[in-house]
Amino acid sequence: MVLFPEKFKLRKSLRQVIRRNIFELRVDTSFREVITNCSRIPRPDQNETWITSGIIEAYIQLHKLGYAHSFESYFEGDLVGGLYGLSIGNCFFGESMFFTKTDASKVALYHLVQFALKHNFSFIDAQQATDHLKSLGAEQISRPEFLTLVEKALQSETLRGKWTDLI
Repeated sequence: MVLFPEKFKLRKSLRQVIRRNIFELRVDTSFREVITNCSRIPRPDQNETWITSGIIEAYIQLHKLGYAHSFESYFEGDLVGGLYGLSIGNCFFGESMFFTKTDASKVALYHLVQFALKHNFSFIDAQQATDHLKSLGAEQISRPEFLTLVEKALQSETLRGKWTDLI
């Protein structure tokens, strides 16, 4: 499942949350906390997480190298939602997201989409086909279509480093 940034569906309720500035958005300031929270949040139909301590440490290294990034939602100074993933070429491979306060992860995703639009990302790989992501504009594509998109995206330079100052 992929989300083309220009096809993101901003629902009225999310627009209101964003307009009211309920959450403070930060980028690349709490990567370890985001991935750790993603590993701890219970998921329907999953008994355990694929985000093991080894995966966490590998992604932290990718973050230090400037390839892995996090979008973080804060409420009253506390991290309450976010997502992380890899940037390669002009695409973003979303790995996981979490929230402990309603709409926090959606706000982080909205800001990722805005970042992707600003920096000409061709798509965001959402990986898991969910009704939630579909409602936000993500769509299922075939494997050959996906591989063609990735091949094309890899022809662009990767936007590396901390994205904190680029939002």
